[in-house]
Amino acid sequence: MKEDLLQSSDSLRSASPLKHVQHATFQEPLALERGGRLDRVQVAYETHGQLNQAADNAVLICHALSGDSHVAGHDETDDPGWWEILVGPDKYLDTNRYFVICPNLLGGCRGTTGPNSPDPATGRPYGPDFPEITIADIVEAQRRLLDHLGIQRLLGVIGGSMGGMQVLHWATAHPDRVRAAIPIAAAPRLTSQGLAFDVIGRNAITHDPNFRGGHYYDVQAGLTHGVFTPAFPVGGLAIARMIGHISYLSRQAMRNKFSHDRNRPRQVRSQFEKDTSVASYLAYQGDKFVERFDANSYILISRAMDGFDLGEGRQLAANLAPARCRWLVISFTNDWLFPPDQSRQIVDALLAGGKGVSYCNVRSGCGHDAFLLEEDLEAYGRLIGDFLNQTHAGGLTEEEPEEDAGGRIEHPDTSIFHGRRLDYDLLERVLREQGAGTESSVLDLGCGGGQMLLRLKRQGWRRLQGLEIDQAAVLSCVRRGIDAIHTDLNDGLPQFADKQFDFVLLSRTLQAVVDVQGVVEDMLRVGRRCVVSFPNFGFEPLRRMLSHQGRAPEAGVLKHKWYNTPNIRFFTIADFQDFCREKGAVVHEMVALNTETHREVTKDANRNADLAIFVISRP
Repeated sequence: MKEDLLQSSDSLRSASPLKHVQHATFQEPLALERGGRLDRVQVAYETHGQLNQAADNAVLICHALSGDSHVAGHDETDDPGWWEILVGPDKYLDTNRYFVICPNLLGGCRGTTGPNSPDPATGRPYGPDFPEITIADIVEAQRRLLDHLGIQRLLGVIGGSMGGMQVLHWATAHPDRVRAAIPIAAAPRLTSQGLAFDVIGRNAITHDPNFRGGHYYDVQAGLTHGVFTPAFPVGGLAIARMIGHISYLSRQAMRNKFSHDRNRPRQVRSQFEKDTSVASYLAYQGDKFVERFDANSYILISRAMDGFDLGEGRQLAANLAPARCRWLVISFTNDWLFPPDQSRQIVDALLAGGKGVSYCNVRSGCGHDAFLLEEDLEAYGRLIGDFLNQTHAGGLTEEEPEEDAGGRIEHPDTSIFHGRRLDYDLLERVLREQGAGTESSVLDLGCGGGQMLLRLKRQGWRRLQGLEIDQAAVLSCVRRGIDAIHTDLNDGLPQFADKQFDFVLLSRTLQAVVDVQGVVEDMLRVGRRCVVSFPNFGFEPLRRMLSHQGRAPEAGVLKHKWYNTPNIRFFTIADFQDFCREKGAVVHEMVALNTETHREVTKDANRNADLAIFVISRP
């Protein structure tokens, strides 16, 4: 047996005393959203780094259901924290730069007032008499802590899973106190499947004979007929955790972890079944969890998560409307507990409300737990770090180049763009001629690494949004401070309202689009003016290659071979003019360019230009 086969997102968590935990006690009663009341509240928390003189570098981390305040170790003598890979000096969430606060949430069992805390009225643990709480109550306890620490405005609030729900509430309930919100693998509400897993887990706990209606704190462990009888409902709580672990892993992760030795169980001591590799893994995780967590807390907190509901569609957009922060939303491709489409609901609702938002659906094989694991850290860690850095810097940073040292624009390997973008100046000129200014709103479809939007941003444009299918390009946009959505244009633009943008750009992408008619129709609906640029396959050298040489065209802006080109549409300036007439689109301007001679073409553009820019609209 190799020890790493038992590794999981729980591996760095233990019941060991927290060496650097601090406590803040609030004597003012806390009136709870569901009608209950706590006369006294204590919040356990840990901090990393230093609050700067301007008090503008504070980052709040909201943990998930089973987490605690110990997000990272403080020194070499401290135990590692549950997000050790992300938080610390010179890490993506750099504590040399930021003041990081992580509180144990209300209702928890690691120092913050919860069911295992003494009830001031009786001196005994609250147990099942602890009043029902909500995500709003959890955030209110955190707000009191920030007031206690003298922090009026957070640079960022970050959280995954249930922690992401807290982020959503922070941004909407306290819009003046949050500059950046980063919900990760989160949702506006649990799916019915997610609710079902929680219901089974709670039933496993409450039907454990040792649960005793939640009054188990004073029951002493002992021996009955020579068999150890636990005082706590460890069996039910362990099973609840096993169920959770199944939902945290993806099918691919389960296959990679267990299929190669499914009939060779890990050697663990447990009362649970352990005859296969997956059984022994679950037994180990369940037994490990009960060492550090309280069953009543599990029930209470999972109910708070289940009760969180921001709605869908217009209701969700209305509930997110109060937020005034920047947004970075992250999901993971094979997370089936908090699936990517739920993150997209958040993103779409924000876009419908005109909010600035970036989104990335990170390619992952790890499932819901991906945000706690190293496998995809390079993607989600970079996103978090770059987004916070840009927010803290207030936008552009001096060291961020528009071009690389060779004067070439950065593009992902899958991009159709190669070499210096000679059409950028023309695009800017066209925008000016169409009456665009720094207050105009621009949506860039297929924005690449955000180079065109970056040029506009440096000139003072503020209302900029990009859409891009390539994950690496989205990461580049976030690094540059450009809001970009990770999406496929062929899925359409239903998240945007009619005429929501003054200008919609589609630069050198149309020839790689599957649903040309759908994309152009959406552009004309969403934009007051649409600027489309594309390579002209009527260019004379391209014609000669095919007709005289009998070879696939490769000239001008077309640099790909026939076998690796992303181009699936081979159309000309004349074809696009016909298309506009058929679709009832008004052509306001057409500019043609020969990129080989670096000249604008005014005569017989369909033959002499290899690139065309059209400005179109629908009345």
